[in-house]
Amino acid sequence: MFRHCVFAAVLAACLVSCADAAEIGEKKSILLVAFGTSMTDAAGAIESLVSATKNAFPGVEVRLAYTSNIIRRKLKRERNIDIPAPTEALALMNAEGFTHVYVQPMHVIPGEEYDDLKSVVDAFASMKGKYGFAHIALGQPFLSNGPDCELMAGILARHLTRGGKLGPNKAVVLMGHGTPHMANAMYSEMQGALFRLSAPVSGRIFLGTVEGTPTFDDVLAALKKTRVKNLVLAPFMVVAGDHANNDLAGAEDPESWLSRFKKEGYQVESYLVGLGQYPEVGKLFVKRIQGLME
Repeated sequence: MFRHCVFAAVLAACLVSCADAAEIGEKKSILLVAFGTSMTDAAGAIESLVSATKNAFPGVEVRLAYTSNIIRRKLKRERNIDIPAPTEALALMNAEGFTHVYVQPMHVIPGEEYDDLKSVVDAFASMKGKYGFAHIALGQPFLSNGPDCELMAGILARHLTRGGKLGPNKAVVLMGHGTPHMANAMYSEMQGALFRLSAPVSGRIFLGTVEGTPTFDDVLAALKKTRVKNLVLAPFMVVAGDHANNDLAGAEDPESWLSRFKKEGYQVESYLVGLGQYPEVGKLFVKRIQGLME
């Protein structure tokens, strides 16, 4: 009788252990990674992508990390807001028992910030045993190749047309960030995709960068070949943060694009909405995560 009781207890323990293992094996999480912003209004674009992800994956834990140490420290110092770096977020996920983690960046191009993030994910992927994950995967930024640019060009054209930002004598000038990284080439690829759009938006959306190429002068030279005199300035960034509010649309800054275009005789208005707030960009973001999890 005693032996039967011992056997039953051992069997029950094994069943519990197996059940725990099955449960742990299904413990998945999505880590969304943005460069970050310290501007409250601009943060809405990031929050939109986070909300879209949570709505699309109701049974999966969704968390957020920032790659910018400067922004994270500023938020902590000035507003006591804690947003982890990717290393911190992944270490905590491991400690909490998540075994399958899907890391999706909010970056526009695969530049320096993306490379840094990839090195972190690769490091965790190389770890074995209890401090490693059973599976960890990194998604692609919005623009990684030609087809990505074509897809984004279509989204921009539809969004800006519906919003009345394009017209017979009206063009949109987009400002990207730009980088010395080789991935800066994606901006030229993106401009090509915008020029290939069909009528009536063909040749009415121009793209420049604040810290790379195409430059402001490149955009101005292209505009001078048209008869357009009315411009709408918009950020080609996930958030409409510091660059959008100052370098692009700073009314008091003589070096801002707004001031420089006005000096050239253009009628200029601003549309300070980050890409993360475009509904179609949110849907695209969710599709990227779905593909990553398949």
